Amino acid sequence: MSSGPTTAVVTDTTAYLPDELVARHGIHRVSLYVSLEGQQWPEIEIAESAYGDFYERLRRSDEGATTSQPSVGDFLSVYSPLLAEGREIVSIHLSAGISGTCESARQARERLLDEGRGGERVHVYDSRSGCGGQGLVVLAAAGAAEAGASGEDTLAAAERCRDRLEMWFAIDTLEYLRKGGRIGAAQAWLGSALQIKPILTLVEEITPVERVRTRRRALERLVEYARQRHADGADAWVVQHIQDPETARRLVEQGREIFGSDPAFVSEVGPVIGAHVGPGLIGVGGVPGSVLA
Repeated sequence: MSSGPTTAVVTDTTAYLPDELVARHGIHRVSLYVSLEGQQWPEIEIAESAYGDFYERLRRSDEGATTSQPSVGDFLSVYSPLLAEGREIVSIHLSAGISGTCESARQARERLLDEGRGGERVHVYDSRSGCGGQGLVVLAAAGAAEAGASGEDTLAAAERCRDRLEMWFAIDTLEYLRKGGRIGAAQAWLGSALQIKPILTLVEEITPVERVRTRRRALERLVEYARQRHADGADAWVVQHIQDPETARRLVEQGREIFGSDPAFVSEVGPVIGAHVGPGLIGVGGVPGSVLA
C-alpha cells in the first residue's frame, strides 16, 4: 500500500504545469506525441529549453507538425503501479473535442476492468479545456487528494473547478489551427483581413471570442478579461505564452495589480498544443481560489 494520499491524480503533458508543481503535488503525467519533419518525440522528453528550436523549425516547415494521443499502453504503464499500491486514480485530460487522449484513458480503464486489475478505481475526466485551464483543474483535484479525498470526492473537486473556469488566449494567426484541422468554430474567420489577432477560448473545442487588429490591443483585451474574471470572483489565475516571455511578464505584472496575488503558475505552452496554434500565443484565465483549496 502507498503511504501517500489514497487518491492519485494523473494528467497529460498538455496541462503545461511547471515541473516544480508536478513534483510538489505528486501529479503523474502521460505524454502526448509531436512529429515534425519526419521525427516523432514524446512531448515529456522535450525540455523547455528546447522549445525555441522546435518553434523555429515549425516556422520554417511547409507541412507543419502533427500530434498524436497517448496509447492505451502509455496509460496502463502509469495506472498499473498506482493501482498495485491500492490507490484510486482521477485522470484529467485535454478536451475530448480536440483530442483522443480521454478516449485512450477510457480504453485503458476498460482493459483493466476486463482483466480484473482495478479498473473500477480509475475515474477519467474530460477537462473540456487544455493548457492553463486544464492545469487549474488538475491542481484542484491534487489539492483534494492531498487532503485525503476519495476518488469520487477528488473528481467532484475537479468538476467544481471546471464549472467556474474561464480562459482566453490570443494568437498571431489562424493558419496553424487551419493546417491542423483543430480550428472549430473559428473557421468562420478564415479569409477575413489577414491583419487580425484572434482571441479564442477552449470550451470543448476552439471557440472564437473576438478579433482585434494589433498584438498590443490583444494584450489590452486580455487584461480586461482578467479584470472581468476578478470582478466575477476569481482570484486564482494563470498566464501562459509561446515564445513571448516579455508579453507574459507584462500580463503577469498587470494581473498582480488586478488580482492582488501571484499567479498559480506561469508557463510556456509546449510543442503539442503549439503545433496547432503557433508561436506568439498569450493567454490568461482563472477560477475562484476556493475551488483550489
